Amino acid sequence: MALVRKGSRRIVVDGTVYRWRLRGRPTYFQGLAWSPCTFAVEHADTPGTMLVVTTDQPHPSNWIGLEAEPVLPSGVAAAVRLALSEGWTPTAPGSAFHLDQSAGSKPSY
Repeated sequence: MALVRKGSRRIVVDGTVYRWRLRGRPTYFQGLAWSPCTFAVEHADTPGTMLVVTTDQPHPSNWIGLEAEPVLPSGVAAAVRLALSEGWTPTAPGSAFHLDQSAGSKPSY
């Protein structure tokens, strides 16, 4: 499944162009801060396996009013480098590669 172009942003990591996107509206669980914010990354020219990154922050538009750090391009680039080192092949076909960076985060009940 390809990343929706509308709302996606371009990023260059180590000379390779990727597109990334943060869901604008939170899911129900993200809105209630029961699950953390996620974003998706794919190779810009040859989309293959998508990278799905789970952060340790609530979604910036959560309904509870919890403060959240914004997802910055520097954080996206760091996640891409980490995923590549862990075996993500962005141009190969296949199911999504999940990178969980939520260690230590707890849902708000």
